[in-house]
Amino acid sequence: MKLKLLVAATMLSALGSFSLAQAADDYEAPRTEWGHPDIEGVWNFASNIPMTRPRQFGDREYMTEEEAKAMAARGEAAFEALNNNGVGGYNTFWVESAGRGDNLRTSLITYPKNGQLPPMVEGTDIQIGGLGPDFNGTRPVRTPVGGIAKNGPEDRGISERCIVGFNSGPPFTPSMYNNNVQIVQNKTHVVIMTEMIHDARIVPLDKSTDLNDNIRQWTGDSRGYWEGDTLVVETRNFNNLTQSFIVFGDAYDKILTEKFTRVDEFTVDYEFTIDDPSTFTDKITARVPMSKVDGLMYEYACHEGNYGMTNILRGERIAEAREAESGGN
Repeated sequence: MKLKLLVAATMLSALGSFSLAQAADDYEAPRTEWGHPDIEGVWNFASNIPMTRPRQFGDREYMTEEEAKAMAARGEAAFEALNNNGVGGYNTFWVESAGRGDNLRTSLITYPKNGQLPPMVEGTDIQIGGLGPDFNGTRPVRTPVGGIAKNGPEDRGISERCIVGFNSGPPFTPSMYNNNVQIVQNKTHVVIMTEMIHDARIVPLDKSTDLNDNIRQWTGDSRGYWEGDTLVVETRNFNNLTQSFIVFGDAYDKILTEKFTRVDEFTVDYEFTIDDPSTFTDKITARVPMSKVDGLMYEYACHEGNYGMTNILRGERIAEAREAESGGN
């Protein structure tokens, strides 16, 4: 969908207005025919707030308007410099960094209170991918993009292989573009479908028996229930082939709790908590407002795992052959 979708009028333009949107205390969400709050539709979770808090804010949860405007000016200058220095992987045309609600927050992370990640467990694996050179590491490659080599598909990131999108989670974390999710409800299930690689989580609401611990999935096993007007989704049974959070660890022991609460006509308050004692010494909670999208969500047709991957590997074999012909000179 990139940037062509029309987000509802309450969506703030990228690095623009910094008014703090608050839901009316007397707001009542519309109801489905089964009596549940209606959170159906397409929602955008883009944000211009960093996940972790810049150190200069200390323990402060909110910026002043002056600080927010200064941050916006720095961001705009950085974007302009990026455009002037060449396209690289992407220029800023593709970057979706608008946000709404709580736009004066200093970080999306609300716990720990300092807005930082808790200390990692000793020995935690760290993989930092990217659009640049390959990084040093071994299989399994858990990064969304980048890789350790080009000997086979397993050397590349899981988003490059069209397995799991780079922002599709769970949990949902704002990224460069395509920060969209569609929610479909009925009486007994909720379907949560992400734009990136169009993965659909079918979440039963009957508290049915969890999967056997031996059955592990890329996006885990989700079970949901209503807690007042909030949809709570608990996910476990992740495999060990994805990162626990950001660039750290693996998700094998991760328990993820997501909360979806409609707080006004145009906003769903999305909050997630990560409990992964194998990676972090404490829990992590973050809050990301989602904005109603005035439009449809179209298929993200991932190419990298199709002809893209074939061409990456073919290109590396050609490079190797040429090097061998030249005697390594």
